[in-house]
Amino acid sequence: MNAYWIWWILATLLIGAELVTNTFYLLAVGIAFVFGGIAAWVGAEMPMQLLTAGVLAVVGTVVANRWRRRRGELPNLPGLDIGQSVRVESWQPDGTARVVYRGTRWSGVLARTETPRRDTMYIVATRGSTLVLDVERP
Repeated sequence: MNAYWIWWILATLLIGAELVTNTFYLLAVGIAFVFGGIAAWVGAEMPMQLLTAGVLAVVGTVVANRWRRRRGELPNLPGLDIGQSVRVESWQPDGTARVVYRGTRWSGVLARTETPRRDTMYIVATRGSTLVLDVERP
């Protein structure tokens, strides 16, 4: 099978998957693969085919990302740490805590000033590398 057929089959699969996901990223990569197939069809060597598809895939995903950000389509997903429990090692005089989470020590702050201090608390947000803690799981 000629290389351009492989490029075009992969492009068709990616564009078909895009119809299910509706993110525009797979569409950008699929279109880049179409151009990789065109490069193969006109006789370009494999390194040039890969370079063509790779560069266009990167450019396409950056354009798709910027377009989605401008339209406000990117959701603000909660971090994977939200809702996880932590063990409070100590409370500092300034109200911050030293907590153990994922095998290391982190700084923690209370979500609200009236939040009671406990030995086990839950992450409700993050502020940089500081964990925001509460007594109830979000």
